[in-house]
Amino acid sequence: MKPLPRAVVWVGLPLLWIAVLASAAGAIYCKHRARELFVQLERLNSGRDELEAEWGRLQIEQSYWSTYAYVENVASTRLQMRIPVSHDVETPAP
Repeated sequence: MKPLPRAVVWVGLPLLWIAVLASAAGAIYCKHRARELFVQLERLNSGRDELEAEWGRLQIEQSYWSTYAYVENVASTRLQMRIPVSHDVETPAP
C-alpha cells in the first residue's frame, strides 16, 4: 500500500477533525433540544391534567344544578314560586 501524499494529510486531517467536532456539537444540540421539548411536554401534560380536573368539577357542579332539590330551592327562594294548590290547576278540556 502506497502512503498518502502530504497534501492530502495536511488538508484531510483538519477536515476530518472539523467534521468530528461538528458531529459532536450536533449531538449535543440535539440532546439539549430533546430535553427542552421534554420539559415543554411535561408542562403541557400538567396543564392538561389541571384542565381535566376542572372539567370534572364543572360536571359535578352542573349535575348538582340540575337536581330537583336545587331547582325547587331556587324557584321558591329567589323566584318566589310555589306549587299551586289543586283548585288553581286547570285541566284541558277533552
